[in-house]
Amino acid sequence: MIKKPTKSAVPALGASPVGSDVTPLRSAFPALGRRHRGQPVAYFDGPGGTQVPRAVVNAMEDYLYHHNANTHWPYPTSEETDALITGARRALADFLGASPTEIAFGANMTTLTFHLARGLGRGWGPGDKVVITELDHHANVAPWRELERERGITVLSVPIVGGTGQLDLDRLEELLATGPRLLAIGAASNALGTITDVAWTVAKARAAGAITFVDAVHYAPHELVDVARIGCDFLACSAYKFYGPHVGILFGREAMLRSVDIPKLAPAPDSAPERLETGTGNHEGIVGAAAAVDFLASFGVGETRRARLASTFAAIHSRGQSLLRRMWEGLSAVDGVTLYGPKPGSPRTPTVAFTVRGRPADAVARHLADRALFVSSGDFYATTIVERLGLAGQGLVRAGCACYTTEEEVDRLVEGVRSSVGPSRRSG
Repeated sequence: MIKKPTKSAVPALGASPVGSDVTPLRSAFPALGRRHRGQPVAYFDGPGGTQVPRAVVNAMEDYLYHHNANTHWPYPTSEETDALITGARRALADFLGASPTEIAFGANMTTLTFHLARGLGRGWGPGDKVVITELDHHANVAPWRELERERGITVLSVPIVGGTGQLDLDRLEELLATGPRLLAIGAASNALGTITDVAWTVAKARAAGAITFVDAVHYAPHELVDVARIGCDFLACSAYKFYGPHVGILFGREAMLRSVDIPKLAPAPDSAPERLETGTGNHEGIVGAAAAVDFLASFGVGETRRARLASTFAAIHSRGQSLLRRMWEGLSAVDGVTLYGPKPGSPRTPTVAFTVRGRPADAVARHLADRALFVSSGDFYATTIVERLGLAGQGLVRAGCACYTTEEEVDRLVEGVRSSVGPSRRSG
């Protein structure tokens, strides 16, 4: 019997070589030198896209200046491009715990998911089911809803439990018992920061005979992905969420990549993973994605890139949870602020969603921007969860901690939110 996950399902990881002093790391990001209205900018918009280190841009520039070509032709720049893309598959395979032949690239996670859904759904029809969740970004909802419209399948949705920001796992088991073709589930909520134990859910889905697709876009910057441990058939993420350029990455079990009836041009390669890559790819972006992986690995220790990544992510997790606690406690003390999602100590990312009483989320974000505090506002394409919270017209304010976030920046954010409440609202 597969037991339901508990809080211990996501272990607490100790510190590692990144340490508490992030000054050397911050120096790698030119964007952190920006000032707005006389103050240094603090970027809390990482859940929508992180800043990019100099090493990533240098790698992309080098490719465009010295190796730029299309693939698979017998001249030096084309052969160099082939080698760089092969190297990028190795880098992203190390990042996800996969094999290079299981890594495909695309424009972004959304485009890759639509593409994969079309291929999987070609043989589906009325009576077939797909299970999704209310916690997910709509990039992991709309592609399957489109199959419902086009192919007549049935899409079933796992609800959240009250205001916890966590999934109803009992209902998930009930829906899996109906024999769905596929479970599409997010590893972490980009709106609330909730981490779902996808290894447990995937094991339950596999026992029910379902294919599994995991959206790891918000998870990948904070926890080291391990597709072998998760046991999924497919997993997608985006490099621009972990300090790279705008490129999507799709992991698929090699046998699955070979068998999916994917829409493609007849003359295009039919071997995995290239058969998933429609048209000429964003070669400089692929090179940049590999450079982002190497950048993260450079702060760790170990004999292999995967080991160095594990070391780095242990430190990222530890610092992120410390910053999360500081932000949560600070914002909790501000009258008129309501926080959403699991509390610190629960499996979650250092991404905090909140509202300020009497103020639309966009107005709060503008107020903070005037103080050089850049946060996101709205529904972040996690539309369903925002609706379930009763905030469809107001939206959420979202502040996420990245590897370059400091305690001083968190304190500035808390004070910025406090000033947004205003004297007239504090006494309420």
